[in-house]
This record gives sequence, C-alpha cells and structure tokens, in this order.
Amino acid sequence: MASLTYRDAGVDIAAGDALVHRIAPLARATARAGTMGGLGGFGALFDLRAAGFTDPVLVSTTDGVGTKLKLAIDTGQHGTVGIDLVAMCVNDLVVQGAEPLFFLDYFATGSLAVEQAATVISGIAEGCRQAGCALVGGETAEMPGLYASGDYDLAGFAVGAAERGSLLPAPDIGAGDVVLGLASSGVHSNGYSLVRRIAAAAHAGWGSAAPFAPGQTLGEALLAPTRIYVKPVLAAHRAGLIKAAAHITGGGLPGNLPRVLPAGTAAALDASAWAPPPVFGWLARAGEVPAEEMLRVFNCGIGMAIVVAEAKAKQAAALLAAEGERVFSIGRIVPGDGDAVVTIDPPADWFR
Repeated sequence: MASLTYRDAGVDIAAGDALVHRIAPLARATARAGTMGGLGGFGALFDLRAAGFTDPVLVSTTDGVGTKLKLAIDTGQHGTVGIDLVAMCVNDLVVQGAEPLFFLDYFATGSLAVEQAATVISGIAEGCRQAGCALVGGETAEMPGLYASGDYDLAGFAVGAAERGSLLPAPDIGAGDVVLGLASSGVHSNGYSLVRRIAAAAHAGWGSAAPFAPGQTLGEALLAPTRIYVKPVLAAHRAGLIKAAAHITGGGLPGNLPRVLPAGTAAALDASAWAPPPVFGWLARAGEVPAEEMLRVFNCGIGMAIVVAEAKAKQAAALLAAEGERVFSIGRIVPGDGDAVVTIDPPADWFR
C-alpha cells in the first residue's frame, strides 16, 4: 500500500494557509479601538477599557445565513452572503443597546476552494466595516465527505458591550408610545426555503430576469444583502430617543416585536403606512402565499422596528433619516391583555 497524506484524504493544508494569507489584510482593515493582536493566535484579545467602556455588560449573539447560501452556491455569487452573516448577528446586538465590538466566523466546506472562501470572507469583512466591529478571527473547516462538492456553510459570532445603565428595552414602554419602522433591503436572510420553493414552482431560473427588479437576474435580486442598522440605531439610542428595538427576522413583525414589549401591551400596526417592496408582491403572487403567512415568514419591508415616546417620535425619525434610513411611522403601543402581541390587518391589495 502506498503511503497516504492528509491531502489524499481530501484536506489541503496548503490551501488553508493560502486562505489565511489572503484574508489577513481584510481582517486588519476592520481593526478598531480595543483590538489587540492579529490573526494566527489561539484566541483573540479585546480591551474593553480601550474601547471606551467604564461599567460594561457583554452581549453575545450567534447566527447563520440559512438556505440563502444555497442560492449563492447555485449562482456562483458569493460576495454578499458574508454581509448577511454579520448583519444577522450585529442587528441582534444593537437592539439590546449594545455596540458590536468584534466578530468571528466559521466557514465549513468539503473541499476548500481558496477563491470562493476568500470572496465570502471579504463580504464578512465588509459587513464588519459597516457595523464598526473588528473581524478578530474564525475557523475554516475542511471536511471531505460531509459536504457535497462546492457546498459550504457559515456561522457567525458577535460580541458587543453596553454600559450597564443603557441596556434595551427600557422599563417604561407603555400605551401611547410610537412604533417606527426602518425599511429593509429586501428579503434579508430569512425564509429562503420558501423563496426557493416558490421559484421552483414558478419555473423561474436564477439567471432569468427578475420580475420585480429591472436590469437584474432573479438570483442577483434575491441575493441583496441584509441591511445593517447598527450605526443609525446606536446614534438614536445614544441621543436618548429609543425605548426598544426589534430586529425583524424569521417570524416577521408578529413574531419579533412582542419580544421587546412588556406584558399587558400590544403593538397596533397600520400596514397602510408602508408599501412592501416589489419582491414580496412577487413571492406572494407566484407562490399564492396568504398575507398572514407572508407576515409570519418575511420582514415584508420593515427590517427593524423602533419604539419611542410620542414626544420624541419626530426627533427620532429625523435623526434616523439623517443617518440614511427610510423611516415609517407604523403604529402605536396600546393596552393589551396578557403577553404582548402585534395586531396588523394588511389591505387586500397589499401584495399586488
């Protein structure tokens, strides 16, 4: 029997080394106050005092991109799913009043393709840049036999901090508070199992023209990256304008906004206050998906919901708009009975 090597078993150490060499400058470019050291150690260090905190509480999140990755793999377009990965984690941090500090990624594949992986990680670095956090490390796992050829998976891990007295949600949320909605950039990174099923049922190929996005293919339009809301929401929070915030992911507005509301309240939302982007109309029509199901699965055009005092609503909306957000006044907090809920009754032609 001839002697065997790790490469014969499907693991290429040289490819892994080449990838580290490629991504090191990307990680260095995301350095921020508090970052210590660089890639290559057994762990990453971060100095909270150097980052400006005096009495910090650490906040951590982890998430993935879901089956949106399958769309990236099928189309060969890997440049934006890294942004999605960061967004899904850091948007969950900021709704707790926390500033994202650093990020780590996990990239797993059957056979490491350096160019593919470097493209994905460049997107992760861009997401970190948008969020103002440092990419301090990660893990690249090459596991032949576990993933099909060309497939890969991603997981992200973000750590942030907030001063002890500034955590969200605030304790004084109550009837009369206003709910502001920040526009999404599209489907974001939830519901892609249904998206893919609808496209298949409609016999719509990823390379065909997108019915809802002139000049783009269906694949390109559906790969629009998740919007990162960190800097605008932090700016509004530091100005003392936010009582609560909810990242609208799987479960939609009905499933996510109640998570930050106290018992005995409800969010009464007015669906006529905003129009769902065209992608949602196409999904609803092509899949014959009922409005209630659309609202339970997708963000339907609102990627972040913000609860503010009525007296501060105009100021908050103006600040968020100045920070680059499209802001809608979408409802109010009203008295409820028992656990917090969302009530919303979309018009019959909402998805037309």
